Amino acid sequence: METVTTAKEYGIGVLAQNVHHAPEGAFTGEVSAPLLADAGVRGAIVGHSERRTQWGETNAIVARKVQACQQAGLLAVLCVGESDAQRARGETRAVLRQQLVSVLQHVPGVSLCVAYEPVWAIGSGKTASTAQVQEVHHYLKECAQDENSQLTVLYGGSVKLDNAAALMALPAVDGVLVGGAALQAAQFVDIINSV
Repeated sequence: METVTTAKEYGIGVLAQNVHHAPEGAFTGEVSAPLLADAGVRGAIVGHSERRTQWGETNAIVARKVQACQQAGLLAVLCVGESDAQRARGETRAVLRQQLVSVLQHVPGVSLCVAYEPVWAIGSGKTASTAQVQEVHHYLKECAQDENSQLTVLYGGSVKLDNAAALMALPAVDGVLVGGAALQAAQFVDIINSV
């Protein structure tokens, strides 16, 4: 019989791209937090812009998903971000505060992992400037302090080899959430090695 090496044996945590807010029930096509935990998954991404726009997930639904993860002992990576139109209208801070605070009000005093993913950068090849990233990450941490909470803030808008090290060097950036660039294993390893 062939021995199978797991990600856990390599010290790698596996997270799901989504989770359902209910612990059980007739929700065909959805996966519950307890099921993910039972499968050895460490956590789930919640509130991604695609889930918000294509599946109509509201801030209230996202908050319930964060609660479900925490109740199952999973890490929730809360995605927040503004559209190009919202940024152009000067609404970045208001949009991000609403997305973040709507969750923190349901899980007060918690340590939370947040991924700032400007919607205008996802899959576009565009990346926020280091000044924009630093400003937004600092602002998100201020919002969390106002709610008696702590944040780990990741940047996740078109992270690639040529910008990962500069992003990671920013004081307010605690890590990066790599999307499409992680689909090519060699490229992903290069990104990891660069930081």
